[in-house]
Amino acid sequence: METTAPGSARAGAAADAKGAFGQVDCRKAKCIALTFDAGPAKDTPRLLDVLKEKKVPATFFLLGENHVLKHPETVRRIAAEGHEVANHTWSHQILTEKKPAEIRAELERTQLAIEEITGKRPRLMRPPQGRTDDTVSGVCEELGLSQVLWSATAKDYSTNDSALIRKRILDQAGKDGVILLHDIYKGTVPAVPGIIDTLKERGYTFVTVPQLMAPAEPVPGTVYRP
Repeated sequence: METTAPGSARAGAAADAKGAFGQVDCRKAKCIALTFDAGPAKDTPRLLDVLKEKKVPATFFLLGENHVLKHPETVRRIAAEGHEVANHTWSHQILTEKKPAEIRAELERTQLAIEEITGKRPRLMRPPQGRTDDTVSGVCEELGLSQVLWSATAKDYSTNDSALIRKRILDQAGKDGVILLHDIYKGTVPAVPGIIDTLKERGYTFVTVPQLMAPAEPVPGTVYRP
């Protein structure tokens, strides 16, 4: 599928574009986005403590069933502390294997659940396993959702070794990159402080995904891949 890099979206923004910047302008600064999939879960509050201490905003792609519904206070806290709340479907179904009505249900149920808790509907989604197609994009466009893929992954579903998770991310990190981690696995949250500290030492500033492309704004239906 055709994809758009966040940096390209930023560079092509219209003169009157109104996308909100974070703590820096990523046209001038060396930015990177930290994202977490498939939560919230029991370790998410500890992760939020780390992000708060280190003054790092992140983007959370949340699962509806057994996560948003089970941890509404954590969802509320994610939003209240300035992180981007995004959609990772209701039950982690592979959307490219579903009919349009099923895709819509997977996304819309999560949209409504998050809106009920935070008062705001997500504008971003991440398809499970990154698998998308024109049908998924069409449904996303109807629901006002942009799709966000990634450039760095620790494959933390395959290991609880925090040092290995940290190394994998640091080896892949680059300017305008999007880091994919999962706050549902045992080794991930302990790896985050070292990832943040090292990337800050390398001159990176952490931003949310929309801040990465500011002043451009996410376009519904578009697939963003660094």
